[in-house]
Amino acid sequence: MTLKQAAKSIFFIMIFIYILLTVTYIIRTNGDVKDRFTGFYAEPSNTIDVIMIGSSPVYPYYSAPQMWGEYGITAYPISSNLQRPVAATFMAEEVRKTQNPALYVFEMRMYTARETDLTNNMAYTRGVTDNMKYSWNRIKTINAMVEDTSVRYTYYFDIFKYHSNWKTMVLPKQLACFRYELLDDQKGYVMTEEVGPCEAVDTSGITEKAAMPKEQEEHLYQLLDYLKKEKLQSLFILSPTVMEEEKQMMYNYMTDIIESYGYDFLNMNDYYEEIGLDFSTDFSDYGGHTNALGAEKCTAFLADYIVNNYSLTDKRGDERYAKWDAAYEQWKKEYENAKVVIADKIANGDFAEITAEE
Repeated sequence: MTLKQAAKSIFFIMIFIYILLTVTYIIRTNGDVKDRFTGFYAEPSNTIDVIMIGSSPVYPYYSAPQMWGEYGITAYPISSNLQRPVAATFMAEEVRKTQNPALYVFEMRMYTARETDLTNNMAYTRGVTDNMKYSWNRIKTINAMVEDTSVRYTYYFDIFKYHSNWKTMVLPKQLACFRYELLDDQKGYVMTEEVGPCEAVDTSGITEKAAMPKEQEEHLYQLLDYLKKEKLQSLFILSPTVMEEEKQMMYNYMTDIIESYGYDFLNMNDYYEEIGLDFSTDFSDYGGHTNALGAEKCTAFLADYIVNNYSLTDKRGDERYAKWDAAYEQWKKEYENAKVVIADKIANGDFAEITAEE
């Protein structure tokens, strides 16, 4: 093969790879998770103060626009439904490619889950891997999350899964994701107006400990070792939910591990009164996730905790963050509307249907 032929071959391969990646990014199934990840990738480098990593409690509980408008903090959730704990370290690595957050916040609810329950549905893995840009870190994530080597190629090249979505290529929002970058108006936050009343369960008096699932303990140690090695300031939290005695014992067990590394574990279930949480009005699905009312309260509590315990600069007034100002204004309008809708649903007994996801 001549040098000219080799150059042509290399050029052809590069063009093919570029087209493959571009088409894959466009036809990946649209929705909240895709919007959240493409929104993160679109954020200007080194502009995010707080990164929140974890499962579905993250994005409906904590309003990034509210944190900005009331505290001057830029926060962003890197979360997906039932996100497996094994993904946490890789998510932190992905964040560090473009951002240098002052604080990493990890939501711990999924660390009580059995691994078999998290691997019986490929969606819990694909929610992470299929929303990452193509990279070596993505390959490492797939290798860690997909045990069956015979099917990994369908994760490496997820176009095998999404090829039937080709008709969506004509949608403007899908086309705009050709680089897997598209700013999200609400910075990853998802507001809900559903109502699912429930009753609080006080487990704050339980001091006994029970071992967490072995696999999740291994992933926790892996994450803690990584954070310590890289000297990353971190906070571990548990979002308010209807608590169970056995899980509280596991969280007590986790607390010892986390604190042994010098990090804090904030169990927000110990602070219902301080948060002002009303279990009869503030949840969307009977204790699994908050609606707009509960999110406003949880956001204020967590943001206040962060401001009082970590050194973050209030960036309000900086013209570089004009889009964050716009996000806050949009959030305020939507929140006021949500309050009216929620009040009507409560008055009419129009409550949410029960779902299995957490």
